[in-house]
Amino acid sequence: MSRWALPDLPGLAERALGHTHGRNAIASVVRERSLLMRFAAGRPTQATAIDDVTVEVAVASDGRVGRAATNDTSDDGLRACARSAAAAAGALAVPGSFPGFGPVGEAPAHAGHDPATAALDPADGGRALAAAFEVAGAEGTEAHGGWTAAEEERAVASSEGGIASDRTTDAFMKVICIAPGGRSGYAGRASVAAGGLDPAALARRAAGKATLAGEPAAIGPGERTVVFEASAVGTLLDLLGGAAFDGLAHTEGRGALAGRIGHRVAAPGVNLSESPRFAATLQRGIDPEGTAKVPVPLIQDGVAAGVVHDLRSAAASGAASTGNALAPGGDPEGPRPTNMVLIGGGAAGEDELCEGVERGVYVTRLWYANLVRQRESLVTAVTRDGTFLIEDGRVTRPANDLRLTDSVLGILARTAALGARQELVSEAEYYGRRFATATACPPLRARGVRFTA
Repeated sequence: MSRWALPDLPGLAERALGHTHGRNAIASVVRERSLLMRFAAGRPTQATAIDDVTVEVAVASDGRVGRAATNDTSDDGLRACARSAAAAAGALAVPGSFPGFGPVGEAPAHAGHDPATAALDPADGGRALAAAFEVAGAEGTEAHGGWTAAEEERAVASSEGGIASDRTTDAFMKVICIAPGGRSGYAGRASVAAGGLDPAALARRAAGKATLAGEPAAIGPGERTVVFEASAVGTLLDLLGGAAFDGLAHTEGRGALAGRIGHRVAAPGVNLSESPRFAATLQRGIDPEGTAKVPVPLIQDGVAAGVVHDLRSAAASGAASTGNALAPGGDPEGPRPTNMVLIGGGAAGEDELCEGVERGVYVTRLWYANLVRQRESLVTAVTRDGTFLIEDGRVTRPANDLRLTDSVLGILARTAALGARQELVSEAEYYGRRFATATACPPLRARGVRFTA
C-alpha cells in the first residue's frame, strides 16, 4: 500500500458495527490526511504531516448514548471499542432523551473534493510560503502565519441499515505582516482547493495594512459606524451560529431565535442560510451521524426562518435532522451550522462601503471572540491586525484596537450595506481532530456598533 493509499473505510465501519451485537448503534470511521506549515518572521517554524484513521462507535440505550474511539483497527481493538461504548451507554441509571440511531443512506453528491489538493504535495506549501515571504519582504515587513491542506474521508454504518461515505478536501492560508514599528495587518482565505489560494495576494493585502502611513487615531468607547471585512463578519456569524441556530437551544427556549421565527431580526438585505452544497463553501454530504446534510434558510430578507438539527434536537422539536450533528448522538452544546452563506449586496467592495461614512471604524478581523449572553446574541471581541479610522468616506490612518461588545443580531439589524463579493473565511485552528468549516460572506457596513473599551 502506498503512503497515501486509502483503506476500505466502509468495510472497516461495518466490521466495527458487527461487534455491537445487535444494539442500536453506529460506527463511524474518519481518515484525516493533512499537512500544516507554520511560519514566523519570514521563515518556516513548524511542519507536520498527519495520516490518521480513527474508529468511533456510538451505542444508544434507554435514551442514553455511549461513545468510544480507537486507532486499533484489529478485531480485538474494534471489539474493545464497542464494549466500551456499550458500557458508557449503560453507566447512568437515569434514562435519557436520545431517540436512537436510524438507517443511513447514500451521501448527496457535491463538489467538495479536489484531487490535486488530495495529493498533499509538501512542495505546494513550500511554494506558498516562499511567495508570501517574497511579497512581505519587498514591502519591508515580516510574514507570520500558516498554510494547511487536507483530505478527509468518512464512512458511517448503522445497525438500522445502510452505510454512507463522503470525501472532502480543504485548504487555508493566513498571513500576518508586521512592520518595523510593530503595526500588523491580516489576510486569510479558505478553499476546497489549495490552488484556490493566492499567497502573494494575501501577503500584499496584509502588508498594505501593516504599512499604512499616519499617526494612529485614539478612538474611545462608544457607538460607531463600522465597515467589517469578511473575516470579521465570518467571526460574528460563527458566534451567531451557536447563539441563534442551535436547534437544541432553540427547542429549550435558550436560543436567540426562540419565539422569533417569522419575525424580523435583521435588515431586509440580510439573507443567511446553511448551504452545504453552495459552490463557494467547504461542501460535505453527511454529518457524523450519517445524516445527509440539507440546505436550511436561517434568515430570509431579514426575517428569522429556521434553525439546524441533529437527531437529538430534531426529536425534541418534532422536526427532522438537517445533518448538523457535531458528534454521533449529538454534541453537548447541540448542533451547529457548518456551511453558512451570507448573500452579498450591491457595494463593489470595502472602498465603496466606506463612502458616505463621515467618521467611522474599519475592522479587519476580531480576536478573543466569545458569546456573553445567548438569548441576546451578545458577544465580545477585540479588533486586531488592521483597525483603521474612516474619515470623509475613506480609510485615512491606523487606529487603536477596540473591544466590541454588541448583539450580533443587533449588528445585522443595523446593517446598511453589504459588499457584492463573498469570501470564504475560517479560523482553521486545528489543535484537535480536524473538522473543517468555513463561512462564505461579504464585507458589510453597520451603524451604531458598540465598543466598550
